[in-house]
Amino acid sequence: MKIQIKYESSWRNSFLDGSNNEPLPSSGRKFVGSMTSLKTKENYISRTVTHDTVMGVLNRLLGDQRKLYQAREQEDYYFQEIEPLVTFKDQPDYVNQEMTYIRNISGSEDQNSYTGMIKVDDPIFCSDYSEQLWGILALGLDDLFDFILNGKKVEQKMVHNPLVIISRLEELFKLKPVLNEGKVSESFHFFKNKYEKFNGLNRNEEALPISLYCSALYLQLERLSNHFDVSSAKTKAGGLSGISNNGFTKKDFMARYTSGEKKKIWGNPYIRKEKIKGIGEVTSLMEKAGGTLNIDLAVDRETAMDFKDKIENAGVSSFYLGKKGLAYVSDIRI
Repeated sequence: MKIQIKYESSWRNSFLDGSNNEPLPSSGRKFVGSMTSLKTKENYISRTVTHDTVMGVLNRLLGDQRKLYQAREQEDYYFQEIEPLVTFKDQPDYVNQEMTYIRNISGSEDQNSYTGMIKVDDPIFCSDYSEQLWGILALGLDDLFDFILNGKKVEQKMVHNPLVIISRLEELFKLKPVLNEGKVSESFHFFKNKYEKFNGLNRNEEALPISLYCSALYLQLERLSNHFDVSSAKTKAGGLSGISNNGFTKKDFMARYTSGEKKKIWGNPYIRKEKIKGIGEVTSLMEKAGGTLNIDLAVDRETAMDFKDKIENAGVSSFYLGKKGLAYVSDIRI
């Protein structure tokens, strides 16, 4: 028995983790198609037509809308003996990459935005210790090392405004890694011994300036506590809001110093950008395919006629092939 299926715009990516072959978690499958998630290579999930895809289609043609694993669990599963006899050949006429906007009904927090008015009068920006604390971010690398290793007093000044400070942190984040030697190495080992969570190195064992600056803020806060009451600068957990020993998170920093909540985003373009050595920047979008799926069932004529009758009785006109798109049966031959 041969079944020919035509399909258009079948999505060849998945933006949910987990699998259709297992029970749905109580909280649902996690959305991994956000801009942040797609920075991780594993979250750009490619899909092809598989045996499970074909069996899902055949069950759908019978009118069964259950998950495939649920249908297979039933004692009267129609394809119990037929499934090993099913083969297929996918023949796409095209596979395109298209810009697709993915809707995220659970909502994600925007990493780089905030809501509400800015609290420029927060104690951390207008206290007697503020100038020396945020002055750390105005230091050059050599002065930073002198501060860390020799306790040099910070005389550089920084505007006490959360927007200026976060902008400076973003500039420091863009600084290139430096060789872990000399004063860099001394400063690195100083923080490594002092702060348990400090990492500060990239894959090439080079030191990350942003980690040194952020840890220096914590070091300065500790030194200033000997002369000032710095409790107003700390969160309940005892740290600086949105700033860790290794870096910072803009949304968490601004959340504390604005009157509104973190900004929600309810969707985003499905796009992944990565730099590949020897090639450059590669952009990956949603893959969509159209073509023909030929399914062969090596069954006897009686079984084939029964299956054909059930397909016609179910009257399924169109359905998804994999994720989204449009598919329909174009021909059945026995």
